[in-house]
Amino acid sequence: FPILMSLPLTAGFRRSMRLCRRKSRINQQSCYARCPSSCYSTLAAPYEEVVRYQRHPTDRNRLIILVGPAGVGVNELRRRLITSNPREFQSAIPHTTRVQKSYEMNGREYHYVSKETFENMVYSHRMLEYGEYKGYLYGTSIDAVRTVLDEGKICVIDLEPQ
Repeated sequence: FPILMSLPLTAGFRRSMRLCRRKSRINQQSCYARCPSSCYSTLAAPYEEVVRYQRHPTDRNRLIILVGPAGVGVNELRRRLITSNPREFQSAIPHTTRVQKSYEMNGREYHYVSKETFENMVYSHRMLEYGEYKGYLYGTSIDAVRTVLDEGKICVIDLEPQ
């Protein structure tokens, strides 16, 4: 996962920038003048201009992945985004090996599959992400994401880095 692989570099870079900014308030000297090696050596420009993305009508919708550890609110952010505009945003229906509860429907809360089927999907690279929780496997398939995108919506999923 490119996003997950870049997390350690990003976290270290942010940490060094925080220390550098704290020092700059004390000395009133530019950050670049005092610590060019720690702040700027890994990346040419520490800040990138952010502009609103304007999708061309012929472009396909994109997948949005919200990444963060448990308790920081990525699930709530995903829920609010979808609630704010359900015609534009939707979550992919994940797969699981756990037993279906009486009030659940297959294909609404989860796609309920056997452990063997789930593992085959993993080995055939059909899962975008997956993990284990309380002995059961959970994950999002590429097909589930494509289903949302084919409906003309932006697919939003949240991940907890392991």
